[in-house]
Amino acid sequence: MGWWQVSADTLAGSRFVVSPLAEALASLLLLERATAAHPGERAWLETHLPAYRRRAADDPVSALVIRSALAPRWTADFLTPAPVPAPPGQAPPSFAEELARVRATPSGRARANLAVALGGPLPAALDRDDLARRAADTLEWVWTYTVLPDWPRRQRVLEADVLARTAQLGRAGWADALNGMRPGVRWLGESRLQINTYDNPPRELDRAQLLFIPVTPDQSWVCWDIPHRYGLVYPCSGALAEAGRMPVPEALGALIGPARAAVLVLLASPLSTTQLVALTGQGLGSVGRHLRILLDAGLVRRHRAGRSVLYFRTEAGDILARGAG
Repeated sequence: MGWWQVSADTLAGSRFVVSPLAEALASLLLLERATAAHPGERAWLETHLPAYRRRAADDPVSALVIRSALAPRWTADFLTPAPVPAPPGQAPPSFAEELARVRATPSGRARANLAVALGGPLPAALDRDDLARRAADTLEWVWTYTVLPDWPRRQRVLEADVLARTAQLGRAGWADALNGMRPGVRWLGESRLQINTYDNPPRELDRAQLLFIPVTPDQSWVCWDIPHRYGLVYPCSGALAEAGRMPVPEALGALIGPARAAVLVLLASPLSTTQLVALTGQGLGSVGRHLRILLDAGLVRRHRAGRSVLYFRTEAGDILARGAG
């Protein structure tokens, strides 16, 4: 198996971060693999896959760069830089700022990374110096046409996942927060974090920054900027990824009202009042009244995580929401 030996200082300084570039790359992976994990992804693919395939047909060299970079077992390193978190009080890096790092990859490094991903020499068509630029142009197209129009909703979902994971970490520790984050990931104990099931040698993370990066597509990978940063990209929970797309079951809406039912459906994963306002489009007062009624009925509970109060469904709330669905 592949695992990282994480020092106590590295673990204590680890962070959950949102990366627009990671979201664009996850969407590119989804387009390349054309396999949906849930109805929301299926609808997204039906909307965007035809245009993506037309673009690939019109630019076969760039299409070959992307296919080579996204090999089944290994993704070319230059396409997956570890995010650089912003210092406290500063805005996080924009997509353009993150993409500039990909575009600036030296040609020799891009070719070497692609050879590693392919597990052998490059095809003759890739013996050129513009590989990183072509990959960056493709990522920019994916961001502009398939992610950016939906980015405000996606960003809210990603931030909700970060809060949910943080609350889970506070309640039950690292093992509970990390196990099942992505296939093959689990906390082994003794400061060991399994990152996949491949037979790779362990790597020691000492005085490095460890990052956890959620994305809404059902895609995952590891990234790094050795020896400074290591990242684990993981798909946020299906309930959150579908937030804003999940229809309220008609029977549940008839029973408790469609607005209150929308809140209960979303609380399959812990969310704050602010996040519920953003995801439902309802006012703060309305969401607050719905939460009070659901709390009094024993259908949801709340838990403080740092300065946030997160609400989540109880077993009774799960039974009601799932039964009505």
